Parts: sequence; C-alpha cells; structure tokens
Amino acid sequence: MSKIKELLEERILVLDGAMGTMIQRHRLTEADYRGGRFAQWHCDVKGNNDLLSITRPEVIKGIHKEYLKAGADIIETNTFSSTSIAQADYEMQSLAYELNVASVKCAREAIEEFVAENPGTGPKFIAGAIGPLNKTLSLSPDVNNPGYRAVTFDGVAAAYTEQIRGLVDGGADLLLIETIFDTLNAKAAIFAARQFFREHPEKAVRFENGAEGAPIMISGTITDASGRTLSGQTLEAFYISVAHANPLSVGLNCALGAKEMRPHVAELAHLAACFVSAYPNAGLPNAMGEYDEQPEQTSAFLEDWAKEGFVNIVGGCCGTTPAHIAAIAKAVAGVAPRPLPVVKAIA
Repeated sequence: MSKIKELLEERILVLDGAMGTMIQRHRLTEADYRGGRFAQWHCDVKGNNDLLSITRPEVIKGIHKEYLKAGADIIETNTFSSTSIAQADYEMQSLAYELNVASVKCAREAIEEFVAENPGTGPKFIAGAIGPLNKTLSLSPDVNNPGYRAVTFDGVAAAYTEQIRGLVDGGADLLLIETIFDTLNAKAAIFAARQFFREHPEKAVRFENGAEGAPIMISGTITDASGRTLSGQTLEAFYISVAHANPLSVGLNCALGAKEMRPHVAELAHLAACFVSAYPNAGLPNAMGEYDEQPEQTSAFLEDWAKEGFVNIVGGCCGTTPAHIAAIAKAVAGVAPRPLPVVKAIA
C-alpha cells in the first residue's frame, strides 16, 4: 500500500487552493508573463498563467509555499492549461511538455524548501493538474451543426499523453484529472495515462502501484442546481463512467460553493468505492466575478462534510486562498476520514 493511501486511511488530507486567484494578487504585467525569453513573442501572452512556471518561477514557487505553510498535504502543479490544445490560444503549442516539467520543478522546489525550513513535517505530495481543455468531445461549438467537433478523441488523447509525459518526467506523485465538465475528455485523459504507462513501464517503477503508473485522482464539475455536468451526466452516471480507471479518489470541484455542493458530495460519498475529494469555490461569484466567502465560512461547510463522513480529501478551488486552506486544515484536523466501503463481489 502506498504512503498516500496509508495516510488517507488515517486522516483527512488537505489539498491546496486556487492558483489563479493568487496569481491575480501579484498584478503581473504583459512583460512579467513574457520574461526575457519571450520578450519578442508575436502575440500577447498575459493570462497564460502556466507560462509563469518558466518566466516567473519564483512567483509560482512562492504560491506553493504559502499553501504548504497553510497546511496543504497535496499541492497542484501550475498546469491547468499545459496541453498543446489549450496553449494554441497563445500559439505556444510547442511548449506543452516543457511547461509541465517546469511546473513540477516549481512544486518540488517549494516542498524541498518548506521541509528544510520545517523539519519533521509530514510527507507532501505533488498532484500533476490535468485540466478539462478549451475544446470538448461531447459538444459542438457550432449551434447550427450539432454533429461537428473541433477535436477528435485521438487528438485529445495525444495532447494529454504529452502532458502526462511531462508531469511524470518532472516527478509528479499523482495525476489529477480535474474540473471535468465533459466526461469524454476525461476518458481520453484516463486512456492516455494508462497507455503511457503500458508503453513506458520503466517510468512506472518509482510508483508503488507498479505498472499501472501514478495514482489517478479524478474530479468532476457539477455546473448548476440540476446536479449534472455540462455535458448532461448525472453524478451517478459520471462516477460509473470513470470508475474503470480504478482511481485513488473521485471528487468534485469548481462551479459551486460549498453550500451548493453539499448534496452532491453527500451523494458521491454513498456512490464511490474509492476515496472522495471535494474542493469547492469560495462561494458563488458576485456581480464583478469575484468571490466574497470568507475562510471561516468555507471551513465551516467543510467541517460539516468531514463530521458527516463524506470526505477523505478537502481543499479549495476558485477564490480560495492560503487563509481558506489554513482554516479548512484546522477545521478537519482530528476528524476521522470517510471509511472506504466494503464492496461485495457479485457471485
């Protein structure tokens, strides 16, 4: 049994909070994003947060360290959009692999510095963040042609394979397929991960689950009160669709605040045969698109989930900060984790 599985059976683990929210606080300029290397790039790159892992690694590393100081056990790499498909918006497709390696390096250096400054701290893990893409396999971008797709399954799988290669080569401990609104995209990521480790068994050696490769965490997004993903699946259908990946955890993140997410987390806790994760937004956005929910409010909701036995991993998504994560870590400390259900074999 891997170390993280042992820890998950002992206590609730804490994931970090929003990367984008923290980057915004730095008020970086176009020149900051470009750095020296991309000073003459032919199009604007401000907003390409993943690029900062190359051009301003000290900013990304500093954010990771803030979350570690707040009590995070797992930090996510700054790779939400580090695929050739997503990077095409900035005509930086060729950087996809490098972005992933650089982002894991930022996270690893942050952990090494934090551990050196805080001797005796518990183990910390790096989750390679794999985002949902800006193109979808289940929905047409053309309302007049519902059968049209801007991407193919093979193309999406190839883009995810390149990202996974970078995350693994960089040294990620886990793969986190997150913010899933189109399950077919997620299935392409799962396929890419499994095929990658089948084709490169030597890269799976350092992982304790052997030839299967890095443990996979999966996190979907319920978009509204309907309880469905954007591509129309119920939570139960979503879970069934990804359960074949034998994930370390299945969970929910983004779109909803903790208040709105609660019934869905409760449902998932009854469905999942694996560990359950949940990292909501800091409430719902206000009229200006900003998040007003305070750390003590968010943490109170997650403390309730913990005491109800719903969760194994908790953290924050959009609008959450190190203050939110510190409050969440304090709220769930000492609360027993959700026990894994005993799944009976069908005779």
